[in-house]
Amino acid sequence: MSLSQSDKIKVEISGNTALVTIDNPAANTWDEESLPALAGLVGSLNANRDVYALVLTGAGDKFFSAGADLKLFADGDPATADRMAKAFGQAFETLADFRGVSIAAVNGFAMGGGLEVAMACDIRIAEEQAQMALPEAKVGLLPCAGGTQRLTQLVGLGWTKRMILCGERIKADRALEIGLVEEVVPSGTALERALALATQVGEQSPTSVAACKRLIHSASEITIAKGLADERTEFVELFSTEDQREGVNAFLEKRKAQWKNC
Repeated sequence: MSLSQSDKIKVEISGNTALVTIDNPAANTWDEESLPALAGLVGSLNANRDVYALVLTGAGDKFFSAGADLKLFADGDPATADRMAKAFGQAFETLADFRGVSIAAVNGFAMGGGLEVAMACDIRIAEEQAQMALPEAKVGLLPCAGGTQRLTQLVGLGWTKRMILCGERIKADRALEIGLVEEVVPSGTALERALALATQVGEQSPTSVAACKRLIHSASEITIAKGLADERTEFVELFSTEDQREGVNAFLEKRKAQWKNC
């Protein structure tokens, strides 16, 4: 019996490493099936004392993950927004709190919730062709799965504002330069490098690693906990605006949004 509750989240355990693959064609998007599946899977891995590391990657060779399935937000329903915001929060915060070491093998585009799930991991290895962005404001939304909080912690205020407020998309070399990823590798090799790093984790004491991780996280936990909750609240409040419906539907209809600022 598979540890995953969904075929969209695949898992394979080898030695002390769990390889988790986002597999939701064509762009490995997140939805109401895959998010709870990720949270449940990480919970199961936490209970398996033989798993010391988790490697997360995307199926295929183009997308790590393109983020949320925007069709879910086309009708502007605040109830859907609230449900999805909570699902994103539960999934990615469970991942961030994984007992062992989590490593994202970013093998393609990491957009919106795709970048947010990578940022919820402890370490990010990106292939040289990978591109990253938090483009939610272009469709009348905001990053509600840790984007405003974790990006600020990783790269500082200036680059966070460029990426979120200006909608700037960055390539892997720039991501390395600003501290968004820890290493850039040739195309097709991120998974191999991440698995090698996971093997290094297996050479450490798992109890020591867990204690160290708790201490490393403790410095920011009080601030980020409130920020993550505020993110979800602000996300849902956008669904009372005309711009939210216009932005999402313009994207789905492949046209330029006509903002009304209301």
